[in-house]
Amino acid sequence: MKTRKLLVLSNMYPSQEAKTFGIFVKNQVEALKAAGMDVDVVAVQNPNMGKANVIKKYSAWLLQTFSNLLLKGKSYDVVHAHYVFPTGLLALAYKKWFGKRMIVTAHGGDIDKMAKKSPRIRRLTTQILQQADHVIAVGHELHQTIHEEFGVPKEKLSIINMGVNRKVFAPMDKQEARRTLGVSQDENIMLFVGNLIRQKGLVELVEAYEKVKERKREASLYLIGATKDVRFRQKLEQMIQTKGLEDVHIIDALSQSEVATWMNAADLFVLPSHIEGFGLVALEAMSCHTPVVGTRVGGLRYLLADDAGVLVEPQNAHSLYEGIMSVLENDTFVEHLIQNGEQQAQKNDQEQLIQRVLEVYSPLGG
Repeated sequence: MKTRKLLVLSNMYPSQEAKTFGIFVKNQVEALKAAGMDVDVVAVQNPNMGKANVIKKYSAWLLQTFSNLLLKGKSYDVVHAHYVFPTGLLALAYKKWFGKRMIVTAHGGDIDKMAKKSPRIRRLTTQILQQADHVIAVGHELHQTIHEEFGVPKEKLSIINMGVNRKVFAPMDKQEARRTLGVSQDENIMLFVGNLIRQKGLVELVEAYEKVKERKREASLYLIGATKDVRFRQKLEQMIQTKGLEDVHIIDALSQSEVATWMNAADLFVLPSHIEGFGLVALEAMSCHTPVVGTRVGGLRYLLADDAGVLVEPQNAHSLYEGIMSVLENDTFVEHLIQNGEQQAQKNDQEQLIQRVLEVYSPLGG
C-alpha cells in the first residue's frame, strides 16, 4: 500500500512556547505518522488572544495556507480540518480547487459556541459541514447536534474522540508521584486541569471545595491550566483570597508528562464544565486510575456513565460538593470507579481509535 499524503489544518497546535496548545491534534498527527501516513501540518501555534494578536496570527495562518495550497495542494490525498469554523473554510479551498477529500473534526466549541456567534458564522458552519466528505464528532451529543441541527446525514458522520495516549497517561505509584512533585502524602488532593475560564466551572469548584474543606481539613485543590481570560483569573484569585482558602493552588499549563504525574498524585480529578465536547482530560485521569467527578454535559454524560465516574449537575456547587464527597469518603466506591474508568480508557485508547480515523480516509483506495 502506498504512503498516503495528508494535510492537517488546525487553529490550535503546540509550539515550544505553548506546549499544550492543541496538544490533542499533535498527538493524533504523531499517531497517523506512526501508522504510515505522510503528514504536513499548517496550523496556528500562538495561543495569545486579544484583537491585535488574533488578527496577526490568523492573517499569517491564512497566508501560509494559501501558499501551501498553490505549491502543494495537488499532492495531498486528503485534507483534515480540526474545528469546523474557521479551519473548515480553508479545507474547502483544497476540495474546490483540486477535488481533495475533505474531513472535518468538530471538537465542541465550534458547534456550541462559535456557530452561535452570528447568523453568518452559523451559515458558514452549516456550509462546511454539509460540503465535507466526512465529519468526525468527538462525542455523542455533538454527533446528534450536527445531524439534527445542521442537516448532516448520519452516513457522513462518525463519533471518534481524540483518544488517550496510554503510554503517557499510565498508572504509577501515588506516593512516588507525590514525592516527585514535592507534595504531602497526607493531603486529599483534588485536581482540575484545563483552561482557566468561567465555562470550566471553576467558580462552582472553589465554592464546592470550601464546603469540602469543612469536612476534610487535609483537602487541597490544584488548578492547572493556561490563563485564557486574565480578568477571570483575577476574579478567581480574589475569590480564593476572600474565602481564606490557602490550600488552593493555581499552576500554569504543564507538559503532558507533568500532568500525568499530577493525575497519579491526586485522589480525585474534577471537571465541572458548563459545556464539554468530549472531555478528553477526564479520560486521561481515568487512564491514570484516578477517579473522576464531572458535570452531566456534552460528552461527559456518556464518558462517565455507568459508574465510570461520578456525574453531577452543571453550575451547581452543592451537587458538585456531594459528588466530590462520595469519592473522598468511600474507598470501596473509589475502587469501583477505577475499574470502570480503566475499561473506558481501554476502549478509547488512541492507538485503537487511529484505525477508525484511517478508515474515514479509506475511500482513497490503495
